[in-house]
Amino acid sequence: MNPAKDALAQITNPNNEKGTIADAMRGKNVFIGVSAPNIITKDMVKTMHNDPIIFAMANPYPEIEPNLIEGVARIIATGRSDFHNQINNVLCFPGLFRGALDVGATAINDEMNMAAAYAIANTIEEEHLSEDYIIPSVFNETVHKNVAKAVADAAVKSGVATRHML
Repeated sequence: MNPAKDALAQITNPNNEKGTIADAMRGKNVFIGVSAPNIITKDMVKTMHNDPIIFAMANPYPEIEPNLIEGVARIIATGRSDFHNQINNVLCFPGLFRGALDVGATAINDEMNMAAAYAIANTIEEEHLSEDYIIPSVFNETVHKNVAKAVADAAVKSGVATRHML
């Protein structure tokens, strides 16, 4: 590994677990894939804890096709628009940059990133949340506005804003 991977492994694998992807998935609640297509199987998902959450984010082909694990995984998300729960950076970046620019932020800090994440999550009203709707659509026109306001507020609160919005 390299220093960046070592640092990430310290955060994501504090017990220094070793083995295959199948070994790593056994008994876990969540799989977040950002690697390569078709590297996990339905049988691997079945070894996970009850009601697993699968974020198969490899593009254009996810780590597993969502239709293969329907009824096995409780929540399935991908980076693709032709499946439910598309996770796409377009939900964050227009609003993140708009909010930072609006207040003349001198940096993009953790507080601003977290504010963006919460703004995205809170765009969906609780009564509308479901296994097939955990994240707003990229076509939801309120997302970038919510993110921009939250990011601007976080920049002001964390001291990196050079001006306040009117």
